[in-house]
Amino acid sequence: MSAQAVRAFMSIGEVLGLLQAEFPDVTVSKIRFLEGEGLIEPQRSPSGYRKFTYNDVERLRYILRAQRDQYLPLRVIKDQLDGQAARPQSVSDGPPAVRLSREELIEAAGIDEETLAEMESFGLVAAVARRYDGEALEIARSVGALSRFGLRARHLRAVRALVERETGLIEQAVAPVLRRKAPGAIAEADETAREMSGLLQELHNALLRGSVRGVLGR
Repeated sequence: MSAQAVRAFMSIGEVLGLLQAEFPDVTVSKIRFLEGEGLIEPQRSPSGYRKFTYNDVERLRYILRAQRDQYLPLRVIKDQLDGQAARPQSVSDGPPAVRLSREELIEAAGIDEETLAEMESFGLVAAVARRYDGEALEIARSVGALSRFGLRARHLRAVRALVERETGLIEQAVAPVLRRKAPGAIAEADETAREMSGLLQELHNALLRGSVRGVLGR
């Protein structure tokens, strides 16, 4: 495994360092306690050490803010997090609250500079104010994983084009709702976009499974 791939994960000490600026009272024991309560589930190395991702860090931020700002019990916070995980993701959902520099994205995704430059040239990711968000990290990790099968960013332009066409379908459906500018219009449009996003994902997966079965002669 390359050094870059290893840097896709963080130790508990590194996680603590990222959190303490906002939560000076957080400790290693606190993080372990939250794990014991089932609120986070870091991966483990073969030797048993915890391996945290950036998503784990953002989950911890959510938990600690909910405790500090809303005085919510852990049971309620866990229910909220479980509900978010079960909810179909939609195009109206914001990206995970991650802001990475170019170097941090390359390390976290386990890719190289050439791959990132190629991804940017084909419109797969883009920096905002020289920072990359959680969606860029997810995309970069996926592209990096697909490279094991000989696929490069240039091969994935069709995927980007498909997403843009699906976005156009959703836009057609929600545009009349948003034009009404009535109370609740934004919430209605969000729910419509969420439902359509989930249905399109299900349709895409079903069609892909059928096509792959054909490739395999099944």
